[in-house]
Amino acid sequence: MEFRIARGELAEAVGRAARALPARTPVPVLGGLLLTAEEGRLTVSGSDFETTARVRTGAEVGAAGRVLVLGRRLLDICRVVPEGPVRCALEGTRFTVEAGGTRFGLSTLPYEEYPALPEAPPEYGAVDAEAFATAVGQVAVAAGRDDTLPALTGVRLRLDGEEMTLSASDRYRYAVRRLEWQPRAGSAGEPVEVLVPARRLLETARGLARCGSARLLLDPGAGSGAGPGTGAVGFEGGGARTLLRRLEGRLPGYGALFELAGASVAEVDAAALTEAVRRVAVVAEANSPVRLDFAAADGSLLVRAGYGDDVAAQRLPAVLRGAEEATVAFNPVYLLDALNSFECPGLRFELLGAGQRALLVGTGAAGGHQHLLMSVKQLV
Repeated sequence: MEFRIARGELAEAVGRAARALPARTPVPVLGGLLLTAEEGRLTVSGSDFETTARVRTGAEVGAAGRVLVLGRRLLDICRVVPEGPVRCALEGTRFTVEAGGTRFGLSTLPYEEYPALPEAPPEYGAVDAEAFATAVGQVAVAAGRDDTLPALTGVRLRLDGEEMTLSASDRYRYAVRRLEWQPRAGSAGEPVEVLVPARRLLETARGLARCGSARLLLDPGAGSGAGPGTGAVGFEGGGARTLLRRLEGRLPGYGALFELAGASVAEVDAAALTEAVRRVAVVAEANSPVRLDFAAADGSLLVRAGYGDDVAAQRLPAVLRGAEEATVAFNPVYLLDALNSFECPGLRFELLGAGQRALLVGTGAAGGHQHLLMSVKQLV
């Protein structure tokens, strides 16, 4: 096995495939990246059973072959290897990387012990890659981090006609984002729902953001417990393909939660509020809320945090309808996550009162994004 490749192309392929590697594993071969050299092409693959990544790039192949090497060690080498053409070769049991007079040697892992990579499901449709990456980022902030509740660590993708809906919740907040997609001819039948790990989906979507169009790979008839590959959800674009294992379980429904009958409505500049919350939150102790006081009479919003002498406040213009005054308080981290997820000039708050649900919706170029937060009963 021997091939030559530009340093940047090798580093990008290895870096994207390495995202699928486990952080730590008792099985050494699972920490490996599989490099396959064929005529005019290099394929780099990695897997941790839950995620499988395959990246293809052009290369000048002198001798075809494949090799399994420690993925993170190869990634470290790619970061420091000199710019210019890189020559890689398998010499006995050693894999060498050479460029600009610098030579690295890597021991190889036993390929025969490496698990078979799953087959990809068929193409189901396509979506604008940049819009998809934005949408995933907007909802993934609401996904849970507790692995003992795996369903809450996922993002649900619902495909209904030409509309894709992404949603996530950790029980204290719920984010929903809708966008258009293009189902493959004949695939737009009954609505399909799949649940995939939020963190892995976010990494995948960010990697595809510059690809123009991302292809969705899916077998709607296969469940999470199906055979290898058939129960996975795949995303492909720019020479890279990632398969994500479906999560078991379901997210709670959000239809009734997002219906806030009798809510007062406030509107405020999104950027100004985000900066104000970030500013006053520096005095907030752990679990100390940020309070929002809306007043209809003078068209203002008072943002404040802290207790006693350690306090901070900032007043902003705002419009309140449906009440003379409205006061609500939020966990500052959750509130900032929600505010940062919007890409629009203004925000609309639908408020039921302290300790109850509050719905944030973008105004202007909102893009179908909604974020539900539970307010706290304790007020500053």
